[in-house]
Amino acid sequence: MTNQRKIVESVPNYSEGTDSKVIDQIVGEIKNTPETNIVDVQYDSDYNRAVITFVGTPKAVLNANIAASKKALELIDMTKHKGQHPRIGATDVVPFVPAQNVTMEECIDLSLKFAELLSDLGVPVYLYEESARISARKDIDNIRVGEYEGLKESIRINPNHKPDFGPSTFHPTGGATITGARLPLVSFNINLGTTNVKIAKKVAKRIHLRGGGLINVKAMGTILEGRDCVQVGISNINFMKTPLYRQMELVRIEAARYGVPIMGTELIGPLPLDAALNSLEYYLQLESPKKLEKKHLLESYFDF
Repeated sequence: MTNQRKIVESVPNYSEGTDSKVIDQIVGEIKNTPETNIVDVQYDSDYNRAVITFVGTPKAVLNANIAASKKALELIDMTKHKGQHPRIGATDVVPFVPAQNVTMEECIDLSLKFAELLSDLGVPVYLYEESARISARKDIDNIRVGEYEGLKESIRINPNHKPDFGPSTFHPTGGATITGARLPLVSFNINLGTTNVKIAKKVAKRIHLRGGGLINVKAMGTILEGRDCVQVGISNINFMKTPLYRQMELVRIEAARYGVPIMGTELIGPLPLDAALNSLEYYLQLESPKKLEKKHLLESYFDF
């Protein structure tokens, strides 16, 4: 008998990547919420950012995100935050993703409920992706223009920067938050064999959607402290239309212009098996790819 239970995936991002005690307390709020299961927790000081992936029933995922965001407001002070990743708040972005027996419309409703509840705490909230009420805000980059420092001022004076929920002033220490429903996203970063971050930034610009690169790819060049390499950080918002092998090979081509090789890759969060399989078919040149099993790695976490 097919499991009819509704499961939602959420991948909240918090602006803290150095203090493990703070991150543990935020993660603890999710762990302590019944009917949820933590899939992955990753953080680092280069981006100064924590990415938590978890699944659960719709109501449980909503409750867990509110509890974790409250804890983030308590523990993270954005007036002191520095990091390479674009950000606007302590709880920077909270996506809701259909995982099992859940529609995109249901995830949109969850994001609206989350936005309403968080805004009651004095946090301005913006809607993005499928939840966006303003077409330009479907793209998260258009919301983050100016990042925390710039948006903190423009939210008060620029009507175009008025939030979808909450006050037109930043929370004193928590800033603002972005939420919405979206398809599964793959964060697949590629390390380059150079310490010259300018090369990473140039490569990132050429593969980024806005730089004339790949339509579903967003990228940024970053420094990896203590490493003999730099990184092209990549978010792929539709791996079915833009397979991972395309971003991998385009980075290889662009980096070769500077005599720089790919040294390795880094995955942030879980990888949908289909995202791996469509690249496996390419690299192995399989003539009968349908023999490959089509399952999602997240399914092993649905038992809670």
